[in-house]
Amino acid sequence: MTNPSNIIKSSKVAIIGGGPAGLMAAETLSLAGINVVLYDAMPTVGRKFLMAGKGGMNITHSEALTPFISRYGTRQTQIAPLLNAMSPQALREWIHGLGIETFVGSSGRVFPTDMKAAPLLRAWLHRLRETGVNFHMRHRWIGWDNQKLKFNTPSGECTYEADAVVFALGGGSWARLGSDGAWVNLLSDHGVSVSPLKPANCGFNMHWSEHFTSRFAGSPLKTVAISMTDEHAQTQRKQGECMVTASGIEGGLIYALSANIRDTIDSYGEATIHLDLLPDRSLEQVLADVTHPRGSRSLSSHLQSRLSIKGIKAALLRELMSAQDYTNPIKLGNAIKSLPLKLTSTRPIDEAISSAGGVNFECLNEQLMIKALPGVFCAGEMLDWEAPTGGYLLTACFASGRSAGLGVIDWLKAKH
Repeated sequence: MTNPSNIIKSSKVAIIGGGPAGLMAAETLSLAGINVVLYDAMPTVGRKFLMAGKGGMNITHSEALTPFISRYGTRQTQIAPLLNAMSPQALREWIHGLGIETFVGSSGRVFPTDMKAAPLLRAWLHRLRETGVNFHMRHRWIGWDNQKLKFNTPSGECTYEADAVVFALGGGSWARLGSDGAWVNLLSDHGVSVSPLKPANCGFNMHWSEHFTSRFAGSPLKTVAISMTDEHAQTQRKQGECMVTASGIEGGLIYALSANIRDTIDSYGEATIHLDLLPDRSLEQVLADVTHPRGSRSLSSHLQSRLSIKGIKAALLRELMSAQDYTNPIKLGNAIKSLPLKLTSTRPIDEAISSAGGVNFECLNEQLMIKALPGVFCAGEMLDWEAPTGGYLLTACFASGRSAGLGVIDWLKAKH
């Protein structure tokens, strides 16, 4: 009788996409002794991973698993099994196994000790090559030729026949780094249900006057809060920082609310958020200071003296209030605590940190195999989920890659 483990080890599995999800799938399979070939359209793997780490490699988050899972919103039911199998803590331990130490920052975010992505990626690739993973760069997947995978390469088209394949092709943001969404039509044409790719963790457009943008585009808004009421009458409020841009507004505080803002714009054509310029003061305190007699001082001097409203915060009030309302102390005080900003559209998906939409979980089994295409698995950002920044995106990519790899192993065993 043939030994099933020998059959598994003689199998050939293709990984298409060299980001964290694809590399984790490759590791999971290669450690099981399976012959793994990884293809990527770019000259090197992990390009978006390296770019994301330029400002400090935020790999995951230290919060407890239950609130961690809640960050995946409407897809937390589908993401939970992946994170239960590879938790944020397990991810940290895996990183430590590469010889990279981590620490928890003041915000609860987890970083490599040196804050860099490159050493982690180098150590990982070294281990993958030692376990036998073969890398083929500048190989862009363009579909199937009968049962064979078809690629465009600098030397022309080529094919590869695999016993199973894991697609980890990324979403639609940062196309120059490889995530261009070109795979959507290729899978849709094979009956795979794919939700349209949309920007996530993105900036938004709104109208500023030329005078305002000429002075303040690129200026940070610090220690502010934003609140928004969605179409279900649920109000979200977040405090932090964001940035005024020539076209609108972006930054961490906006990214944290971007899914609701985007979906509201999709439904109604616009979305209004409310900016609290002094989140550490109550409305009553602000009104008391605004209405305090100012004598011969100008209103701008009065606001700076009593409330430290100056610079971009003062300019925003001038920009978004009528001259009449600005001189009305009650309306001015209310605006300081709740200044409405009307956002009209998202910035282009290629500018977004990540994307929403992708292969619907409903067309996958629990091990991330496409039900209509046996032996074909999906992982990473090409799946239909989204999450805020803070380590949640990367963690789910790693975890889904591992789950897809384990799914391939189980499928190969069942097949034989």
